[in-house]
Amino acid sequence: GTGKAPGPRPTADAAAARRTAEEFEAVFLAQMLEYMVAGLDTAGPFGGGHGEEVFRSLLTQEYGRSMARAGGVGFADAVQREILRLQEVE
Repeated sequence: GTGKAPGPRPTADAAAARRTAEEFEAVFLAQMLEYMVAGLDTAGPFGGGHGEEVFRSLLTQEYGRSMARAGGVGFADAVQREILRLQEVE
């Protein structure tokens, strides 16, 4: 082998590019939400501990997905265009 990692496969499927762009935006949004909730006090009768950390992470991931599906912050469109442009597919 050449030792190079395989590059992205070209796609003419705009729907697949859109899904990828929305997934990217969802991950970005989830990361932003992680920073937003990192400093919140979780003390209380049912708060804190390892379970809180695990489920908070899952919750922020789902919030990110939900926000991206609802239109996100608007950069999924730009990411989709760039995916298609880089693959020279219009």
